Amino acid sequence: MITLTRRKFLQMELPRRHKKCAEILRISYESLLKQQNISWDEYQTLLSWMSLSAFESLNLKEIADRYHWHLGEAGRCLKEHNLLPRMRTGDHEPKADYLPIAIYLDNMRSAYNVGSILRTCEALRIGSVYFSENMPFIDNEKVERTAMGATPLLACHRGVALEELPRPIIVLDTCVDAIPVSEYLFPTSFTLVLGNEEYGVSDRALSMADALIEIPLLGAKNSLNVACAFAIASGEIRRQIH
Repeated sequence: MITLTRRKFLQMELPRRHKKCAEILRISYESLLKQQNISWDEYQTLLSWMSLSAFESLNLKEIADRYHWHLGEAGRCLKEHNLLPRMRTGDHEPKADYLPIAIYLDNMRSAYNVGSILRTCEALRIGSVYFSENMPFIDNEKVERTAMGATPLLACHRGVALEELPRPIIVLDTCVDAIPVSEYLFPTSFTLVLGNEEYGVSDRALSMADALIEIPLLGAKNSLNVACAFAIASGEIRRQIH
């Protein structure tokens, strides 16, 4: 049911018009979830008043994408995980145990990278995480926020020297003699070292390395973000080790 006149609607600033469209789409989405019939009449009318093409769909993803487009046009940004209700299922029971692997974070600076790595560790059940000194730890607000609740589900340690962790020590970095991650045969237990965002793995950690691996790159850039590189490596580790 149209609650606005055309004149009143067009008197709104453009962002407010898009916000109104987003509100209608959200109601339609929730109705579909409840298996209720929906009418596109009001939304189609608003689109016509804005000289936009008609839109009608029963596909939840298409509606969600359209909803977020309107929010973007309205200048409203949502976090990555803040989608429409029940668009993604919630947390669930783990499907695997943690692998007997140590992930050593070597002098990282970015709390966001640390949090992203922790989230990947938990999602793929890669192993325990060890922090070098003077790094953002799990009590850091940005780490906690980026890890999305993964920190209580992980074994995280600091104050443990690299020498005390399981061999072999495998360094993930961009090195001339590094083995492509897809070609390296991972053992069932080892320590994976991830380095600083600017200068990579420390000389001390490199001197202890038993193997060097890297993500093969095809573009002009020399390296990937460390959290992205770790996610790719983690996928290959899980593919090899069940």
